[in-house]
Amino acid sequence: MDRRTLLALVLMAIVLVVTPMLFPSSKPPRADSTAAPGASGAGQTTSAAATQAPTQPAAKPPAAVPAATVGAPATVAGAARAESIVVTAPRAQYTFVNPGAALTAVRVDGFRDLRPGRHDSVVLKQSVAFGPLLHYRLAMGRDTVSFDTVSFTVQRSGTTTTFVASHPAVTLTYAPQGDGFRTTVRGTVANAPPGSALVIDLPSDLQSMEADSLDDFRHLAYGFKRPRRDVVSVPFAKLDSLAARVDTGAMQWVSVRNKYWLVALMAPVVTDTAHQAPAFRELVSRRGSAPGKIARVAYAATAHPIVNGQIAFDLYAGPQSWQELHALGNDLENVNPYAGFLHAVVQPFATIIMRVLLWMKATLRVNYGWVLVLFGVVIRLALWPLNQKAMRTSIQMQRLQPELTEVQKRYKDDPEKQRDALMKLYQSHGMSPFSPMLGCLPMLIPMPVLYALYFVFQNTIELRGVSFLWLPDLALRDPYYITPLVMGASMFALSWIGMRGTPPNPQTKMMSYMMPVMFTAIFLNFASGLNLYYAVQNFAALPQQWIVTKQRAKAGVGTPSAPSGGSRKT
Repeated sequence: MDRRTLLALVLMAIVLVVTPMLFPSSKPPRADSTAAPGASGAGQTTSAAATQAPTQPAAKPPAAVPAATVGAPATVAGAARAESIVVTAPRAQYTFVNPGAALTAVRVDGFRDLRPGRHDSVVLKQSVAFGPLLHYRLAMGRDTVSFDTVSFTVQRSGTTTTFVASHPAVTLTYAPQGDGFRTTVRGTVANAPPGSALVIDLPSDLQSMEADSLDDFRHLAYGFKRPRRDVVSVPFAKLDSLAARVDTGAMQWVSVRNKYWLVALMAPVVTDTAHQAPAFRELVSRRGSAPGKIARVAYAATAHPIVNGQIAFDLYAGPQSWQELHALGNDLENVNPYAGFLHAVVQPFATIIMRVLLWMKATLRVNYGWVLVLFGVVIRLALWPLNQKAMRTSIQMQRLQPELTEVQKRYKDDPEKQRDALMKLYQSHGMSPFSPMLGCLPMLIPMPVLYALYFVFQNTIELRGVSFLWLPDLALRDPYYITPLVMGASMFALSWIGMRGTPPNPQTKMMSYMMPVMFTAIFLNFASGLNLYYAVQNFAALPQQWIVTKQRAKAGVGTPSAPSGGSRKT
């Protein structure tokens, strides 16, 4: 193994070691102590904010969601009996509740609940203590009315459901669009003074439907998008349980998500997205007071301005599918801006990888496991010319090494003459002093791809629950640890072939054993899809490594001053 290969492996190891450190695992938290005790039904809950009157006069803009109003729902004494209204769309089933006129749950067809012993469809909902997914409050001047206390008359026409109330005079209409994940929400408020707003309490939690519920809870976060600004993600764990976080300004969408699922409120989808008006103002959020490193409960509210008595926004409740979210615009596909401070570097690679994987899946119509196998081979073939040049540069450097050593010894006391002599030596062999560094470049190019793949395989719903051969889920670790062991063995095979015909070096020999073991240990709990891809890449590189080893032997590079058998004696 030459120095360039060793450098590339060490840098890759650093990246893979740092990744789990940046995104550590945590123990499960206890139940949140702020949950309303005794809440037994969706229709029996209301926002604690209903008891707080806004302090802004009616003439001011619909601003502000007072931080004091952001909290757990409270039980409403004497609330009317809850009525459930079920609406079925092509790929989703919506359940609304009255009183409240709010969405309480969404069944997502085509996706299975992966919790042990469960075989139902995924259902997006909150814990019982928090009631519906959304809570509405109407803020008009100094008066605030919680919809949870208002009984509506329900009118249905196909999949369109309209809630009508007389006190206050409000209508609210839900109309699922397309496959059903997006729903238009339109309404009217009679006699709404300037500065009125519909205050919306976002979900405080999302029940996990995953095999690894702890990892699901770690992804819980609110998010929002300002015009011409990057997406902002606010993980539950980053919030304070005592002081509310207040994000101000116009927003095109606000959301709550976990690892794979999303509930987002957004500006109405229009053709001319460049002139799309923001639909929300401010997001006030704070963490629940439950102990533990993983925050499973938080509270957030946003304000939707009521202009000319009109309510108009869209609701998305469904999977974080790249294709689905990209079609909605406004950077909603980046609602989960993973990789932390490296997001700007990793995201372009992740987007390219997702496009390629989705295209291969749609074109080839094979299991995602085979897509990953083919993708690994294609990447290795694409890098073949660059790797070939790097390996030939390595052979040239080994051939030059005796002369380089001689020049360094001869001019060890005169750095200027040494530099000139080295330049002439490189030029006489058609090389430059930067050849060794350029030779490392092909080995470093796959590193951003590998780093992006880590997040793609860990967060992409397209791979969720996809089985392949003995692997039950490409997004989870291999339960039998076969793929990481095969990956480590293939890495050792590459090192072993690369060392053949090279001068004996105890340090290089030790690293050839240590690196595969270290990588195997690091990869043990990584997504099995990532292990599969990396193992395939290693196997696809074996022929090229063997060819270069033969070329090295043919050139007589490696053992200029030792017997031919000496370099193989270990």
